[in-house]
Amino acid sequence: MYDTPAVGTPYPIGELLPAVLQEDDLAMRLTAGLDRVIAPAIAALDCLDAYLDPRLAPVDFLHWLAEWVGAAVDEHWPVERRRAAVSQAVSLHTARGTVAGLRTHLEMLTGTRVEIVESGGVTWSQSPDTAVDMGPANLVVFVDADSTVGHGELDEIVAAAKPAGVAHRVELRD
Repeated sequence: MYDTPAVGTPYPIGELLPAVLQEDDLAMRLTAGLDRVIAPAIAALDCLDAYLDPRLAPVDFLHWLAEWVGAAVDEHWPVERRRAAVSQAVSLHTARGTVAGLRTHLEMLTGTRVEIVESGGVTWSQSPDTAVDMGPANLVVFVDADSTVGHGELDEIVAAAKPAGVAHRVELRD
């Protein structure tokens, strides 16, 4: 059992009792004991909005928040990177599979400038019988060498975030 003497309650049960019971020493000690037991739960509920805000949530709560919003977060990342990943998860999901979404995701994770060169892959014609000669779709991701994320981890992140049929290559540059 956890003892939390420093956590007080803004709603002491004894003060809610009728005046007759407030004069009873045993009743007041009993309700004070209950106050001490439920004070942490009341404090957590009073601060629930802070628990649900990734900028304010306790560090041990971030992983749970990340699961709620579908953010891939590594526990070895610095805390600020994890907070940013959870904060931007919803907007990143809406842009998932696009070059802009991939760039934003990688810049957030690496803290550096990211450039993406893609092969394209969209063409059109006014005639339905026009032969289209398109090579396979691919992209090259250039990340500044001073990134805090290693090459192997970058490769895994790009592989998870890009469309499945698109080949990719990650290059670090000075």
